[in-house]
Amino acid sequence: MKKILTLLALLIFLGSSLATAQNRKVAAYGIGFYNLENLFDTLHDEGKNDYDFLPEGNKHWDNERYSHKLQNMARVLSDMGTDKIPAGCAVIGVCEVENAHCLEDLCNQEPLKKRNFNFVHIEGADRRGSDCALLYNPRFFSVRNVKLVPYVNELPRDSDYRTRGFLTVSGTLANEHVTFIVNDLPSRLFSSRYRERAGSLIRAIKDSLLRDDPGVKIIIMGNMNDNPQNTSMAVSLGAKANVVEVEKDGLWNPWFKRNSASCYDGISPSMYDQIILSYSLLDPQNSKDYTTLKYFTHQVFLREYFITQAGINKGLPLRTFFGTTWLDGYSDHFPVVLYLVKEVNK
Repeated sequence: MKKILTLLALLIFLGSSLATAQNRKVAAYGIGFYNLENLFDTLHDEGKNDYDFLPEGNKHWDNERYSHKLQNMARVLSDMGTDKIPAGCAVIGVCEVENAHCLEDLCNQEPLKKRNFNFVHIEGADRRGSDCALLYNPRFFSVRNVKLVPYVNELPRDSDYRTRGFLTVSGTLANEHVTFIVNDLPSRLFSSRYRERAGSLIRAIKDSLLRDDPGVKIIIMGNMNDNPQNTSMAVSLGAKANVVEVEKDGLWNPWFKRNSASCYDGISPSMYDQIILSYSLLDPQNSKDYTTLKYFTHQVFLREYFITQAGINKGLPLRTFFGTTWLDGYSDHFPVVLYLVKEVNK
C-alpha cells in the first residue's frame, strides 16, 4: 500500500504517493548524481589513454576487479534516494565512465536490472576516455532528445585541449518537459579559467534551451570540480545562493551551505558534486503550489558501507584505490540526491 502522509510528515519522509493536509496527493521524484571514480572496463579503447585500467597496467585492472566495481556501483546507485522514496531515484547523472559497454554491464547488475534502468551516453573527446552519462528508470522518465555539446576552448593556445562535453538530455518527467545537463568540469589540476569557461558554456546551453521552450525545467548536475562559491559556478554559470535572488531565466544552487559531498584530495572537504535548478522548478513565494514539478529538498546521500570506518581516512569516501592499492571500495565522492514533488489527480 502506498504511504499517505500529511504535508508536515512529508518534510520527514517522502513516499511515492503522499497526501497534504488539504487531501492533495503529491508524487515525489528523486534526482541524483554520482561520480563513479573510473568505471573502466579491462579493454583498450583506441585513441584513449586508458592504460592504467588494463590487466597489465599499474592498477592490474582485471575482470575480478571490474566485476567488483560494477557490483559496488550498482549497490550505491540502487540505494540512492530509497530512504525517502522506496522506488529510488528516477534519474541519476554519472561521470567518470569509460564507454557504453561499461554502462550496459552496469545496468545489467541485478539491483538496476530489476528496475529496468537504461542509460544515455555519447562518446566524448576526453583523452583518457572518461565520459558522462545519464541513467534513468523508464517508469518515470522518457527520453526525447540527446546531444553532447562540446567543450569549446576560448583561447587559440588551448586549441589542443580536450575534455568532457556537456551531455544534454531532454525528456518527459511527470508529464513535463525536463532537460538534464550532465557535466564533469575540467580537473583542478588545470587553472580555474578552464572551469570558468565551462560555466559560461553551460549557461549558454541553458539560455538556448529557454529560448526554444521558456517553460522547460532545467536540471544541471555534475562534478563541477569547484565549490558553489567559486567563480565558475557563482559568476560564469550564474547560479545563485538564495531562491529570492533568482530571475526567471536564472538558476539556483542549493548546495551553498553544504561542505561534505566529496573529498578528492583526502584532506579538505569540498562540495564539488552539485545539482542546480532553473527558476521554473522553484517556489520563491513559498506558496506550496505543487501543481507543477517543484523542488522540495536535497541531501548528500550517505551509507556506512561506502564510508571509510578507520584510519587516517576515517569518514571519507571509501574509494576504489589508495594509490595503486586496490581497496575494493566505491568512489572518492559521495552521491548527492535532490527531490522534486508534484500534485497528482488520483
